[in-house]
Amino acid sequence: MNIVASDITSQSFDILIIGAGGAGLRAAIETRSRGLSTAVVCKSLFGKAHTVMAEGGIAASLGNVYPEDGWKVHFRDTMRGGKMLNNWRMAQLHAQEAPDRVLELEAWGALFDRTEDGRIHQRDFGGHKYARLAHVGDRTGLEMIRTLQYKAISMGIEVFMECKILRLLTDSSGNVCGAIGYWRPSGDLILFKAKAVILATGGIGKSWKYTSNSWESTGDGHALAFQVGADMIDMECVQFHPTGMVWPLSVRGLLVTEGVRGDGGVLRNSNNERFMFNYIPDMFRAETADTEEEADRWYADHSSARRTPDLLPRDEVARAINSEVKAGRGSPHGGVFLDIATRLTPDEIKRKLPSMYTQFLELAGVDITRQPMEVGPTCHYMMGGVRVDAETEAATVPGLFAAGEVAGGMHGANRLGGNSLSDLVVFGRRAGIGAADHAEGFSGTPEPEMGQALEAANEAMRPFNDENGESPYTLQADLQDCMQRLVGIIRTEAELRQALEKISELKDRLGRVSVNGGKQYNPSWNLATDLPSMLSLSEMVTRGALERKESRGGHTRDDYPQPDPELGKVNFVQRKRDGEHSIQPEPLLKMPDELKALFEDEH
Repeated sequence: MNIVASDITSQSFDILIIGAGGAGLRAAIETRSRGLSTAVVCKSLFGKAHTVMAEGGIAASLGNVYPEDGWKVHFRDTMRGGKMLNNWRMAQLHAQEAPDRVLELEAWGALFDRTEDGRIHQRDFGGHKYARLAHVGDRTGLEMIRTLQYKAISMGIEVFMECKILRLLTDSSGNVCGAIGYWRPSGDLILFKAKAVILATGGIGKSWKYTSNSWESTGDGHALAFQVGADMIDMECVQFHPTGMVWPLSVRGLLVTEGVRGDGGVLRNSNNERFMFNYIPDMFRAETADTEEEADRWYADHSSARRTPDLLPRDEVARAINSEVKAGRGSPHGGVFLDIATRLTPDEIKRKLPSMYTQFLELAGVDITRQPMEVGPTCHYMMGGVRVDAETEAATVPGLFAAGEVAGGMHGANRLGGNSLSDLVVFGRRAGIGAADHAEGFSGTPEPEMGQALEAANEAMRPFNDENGESPYTLQADLQDCMQRLVGIIRTEAELRQALEKISELKDRLGRVSVNGGKQYNPSWNLATDLPSMLSLSEMVTRGALERKESRGGHTRDDYPQPDPELGKVNFVQRKRDGEHSIQPEPLLKMPDELKALFEDEH
């Protein structure tokens, strides 16, 4: 089939937001409050954003449990967790503004758990010095989406559900001013014109075999931005959450919230040893219990697991689990054991962790009030992404903005738990402000180049032209196997080069993918249109990992096991110009002396 201009309908708005999670909705609320016409496009159903999977809480230094907490401590924890690779200004703004964003959610109707005197309760999480996560049981992300969704709808934001964006469109001057996509229910094409576009598309996990991410997380936003020439930063930094279920198969990869360990859950190996005491890095030892007895005393005195090594940052815990499994001390199915039943009573578990209890009992027959879970690292979160200005979230291509997981810089080499939800609302708001300012200064009418739209549309339809080609499911399975084996939690140069060869082969095979049937609700075709993003994203991650010849945060090189002080001073930036993919190191932003002093004071 050949697509012509008359086959494509169009809509025009001041602001187009791609993604309806926490970042996209918070940006939409901001742009609509400025009186700008705003469209939110989401790949699946409205309300099903991956934000709902963030269960444990939203990080903000409210100081409701520990009054000594404050933005400077939160900033220091975030930078230290990211191994100082972070954009310091983003980390500063995040720490300063997160409390206001949480209180804003409360004012809009979010029902947070409370302290005995009625304030928002806060729980412990890995890498945070103080109990800092405001929470709604273990359903915090769901409550956040519910709150933002109702607020956005009440303001008259237009929502386009089940619409897959294929490509960003630029005008003759190179400004991003629209996008083309198709409706999943019908397969009909739609062109959006806009004065500014905000990417809020989330993560990348479906390129790996074992992931906590749902089917939508195919790296669309990363690939869309890269294709129009935006700078991409820290693409080698992928977080493998330490506690994804490894057994039973029905729940493999499903996330066990860090709130389980925040409420006292402990990790044990096959010898029933609490092995995390053997993996405490020197930089954390001063604030972490050195023995199980000391940790137990602290827990009994404070009803808190803050000082147990089970709550070290996620990269530290994931590597420790990996080491135990490789040493032959893993669980029967290649993980370790996570036990909450010996810390809390069944009633306490059901009250504090209702979703964890219900889903594992119903989906896997695992009763976490009576037995441990088998867990191991699972691909969870992307620290790298679109390079943005800290103040406005503007990308390096005019007219394009990004917020949330698709944007890079905030988390450096490793994200602390709970920082993802506050990241969404802090920088979703800032992206909304930046895009609104850009749109208000836009003169004339957005005029995307129609040739780009037709090229993207015809490429999307190409799999229908050959019914005897390769199945997209076979190609996806081969990609997931490649990334899991060769670009996983532990990496080497030989394996990374092997992965690049495999990705190149898969890109060649992509041209031979075919689908049967019509365009209406055709999952095979939908996957075929996701594969270009998955392959582009996988190549960026692999190239970045090959260049960063050190181990830092979520990126671990077995052939370069130590951090390199010189590489700790640079971000690796990838960009596409005239069809050529380049990668080069660029110096970190210089941190002001008054913020550097916070780390000197620490010692």
